[in-house]
Amino acid sequence: MIPLGYLYKQVAGRPEWLKAGQVTDIYSVSGCVSRYFTDYIGYWKHNGYWLFDSPDILAEVAKDASVPLEQQKLFYYEGYELQYDEETQTWSEFQPESSFTTNVVVPEIKKLEGFDITSFSLGNAPECSPLSCNAQAERLRTSRHCLLESFEEARTFIEQDGFNGCEPGPYRIIAVYSDGGGSEV
Repeated sequence: MIPLGYLYKQVAGRPEWLKAGQVTDIYSVSGCVSRYFTDYIGYWKHNGYWLFDSPDILAEVAKDASVPLEQQKLFYYEGYELQYDEETQTWSEFQPESSFTTNVVVPEIKKLEGFDITSFSLGNAPECSPLSCNAQAERLRTSRHCLLESFEEARTFIEQDGFNGCEPGPYRIIAVYSDGGGSEV
């Protein structure tokens, strides 16, 4: 797994339209259900994965945007080195956008919450997470945070065309981490 970066999000409870009783809230990488802390792209402080290299940079953007962070949850993300193209049914490497500096500070303490699968049809920023956005959690065994329990489950499901017809890919497997009990994520 490669370090992708950090993001503050306003975690949302399970929406009524998502008929997956095991899900209580949404920890997806996508901002479709659990919204990003602000529309941060215009501040141009994100890295080449369109996330942030450190919580300090996030705090700067939040301050500039006048967004209080008390109601936000800090997440750290790592990604599988390959992305899956459902049309060609192949895995291929991906790189951060080269016009942005990417130097992710890996947290000393982190708690793995699970694995998300996220579409990247434009190749840069995370788009939709079919587990939540396309209600795939209704037919898959997910955690209460609408994430898969293991990398193997995620990879197997992708390779079996589990998201065929959901969102345009390619798809990336993202490990979602939260605060592990210390001051770092």
